[in-house]
Amino acid sequence: MSKKNIEDCVRDTLNQYFKDLDGEEPHSLHDMVMLTVEKPLLDVVLRQADGNQSKAAEWLGINRNTLRRKLVEHKLI
Repeated sequence: MSKKNIEDCVRDTLNQYFKDLDGEEPHSLHDMVMLTVEKPLLDVVLRQADGNQSKAAEWLGINRNTLRRKLVEHKLI
């Protein structure tokens, strides 16, 4: 059994999203996807880093202050 990578999961989900639209046109798709993906990304990485924001920021490749701002925006802290 082959493993799905994140890219495949995103592709499958987007294909299903377009099917579910049933001919309707999407709006602000980029913003929707980025906001939808960012929250669980931050949540999972922070949990894997045992709540250590410095470590999570390093893993994400972003500044700790940026991480903190995003955590507040997504109501994760």
